[in-house]
Amino acid sequence: MTYQRPLHALAAATALSLSGAAQAHFQVLYVDDTALPRAHPLELAMVFTHPFSGGPTMAMGSPLAFNHISARGEKTDLRSYLRPVQWHSPDNAATAYRASLPRELVRSLGDHTFVLEPEPYLEAEEGLYIQQFTKLVINVGGVPGNWSEPQDLPVEIQPLSKPYANWTGGVFRARVLADGKPVPFAKVEIEYLNHPVEFNANGFAKTPQVKAPQASFNVQSTYADDLGIVTVGLPRAGWWGIAALDIGAKKTYQGKALSQDAVLWVQATDMQ
Repeated sequence: MTYQRPLHALAAATALSLSGAAQAHFQVLYVDDTALPRAHPLELAMVFTHPFSGGPTMAMGSPLAFNHISARGEKTDLRSYLRPVQWHSPDNAATAYRASLPRELVRSLGDHTFVLEPEPYLEAEEGLYIQQFTKLVINVGGVPGNWSEPQDLPVEIQPLSKPYANWTGGVFRARVLADGKPVPFAKVEIEYLNHPVEFNANGFAKTPQVKAPQASFNVQSTYADDLGIVTVGLPRAGWWGIAALDIGAKKTYQGKALSQDAVLWVQATDMQ
């Protein structure tokens, strides 16, 4: 007897075939803290790397877009603040970006969203381009705002829980979107930023915070449900990257396969 595979299983298999090289590649968009009692200048780092192992880090091209969406929904182009740096990981050094943002940008109480659209990265061994649309949400003063609003990106992860107010040991919920519509059964990877960011050294600390008992623990993998919703546990304080792989409508770039991924960074905080 011949069995037909469900459509979502076939879609998942296709995604796996295209995004094999993208597994564990994460576009980091980092700030020291996402829950600010009051506004102050911000230092952000943008690094394309493997967060759990702290590297190797891949060289970034010039970002195509870097925007701030204010608590009132006003969008500001931040590319003029970007500066390239050599970012050091335990394994290598490669081009990354930093941005020093003035207090005035986040002076309003409420939520502030940062969106990075990087240049597609060529994974030469696989002949595959990877482009990860990446979001980070911070809050000033504890006033809730537009943290759950989609940003009209080709691919994105829409928070269903506040990304900046998560206790360690809790769960975080989000919806995977492509062109504003839920993506059923999207493949999702979750990875812990295991090597602390050292701004003074333009790099990651050499010593990891935790050691995995086996390599499969480095990256957690799951699937969204039939509504595109994914639930993620946050077992340790710090930064967790959530990536939905190969969900974009655009499948080629410069004559090669393209994996358009959506990334959201979430911070977990210990109860004191």
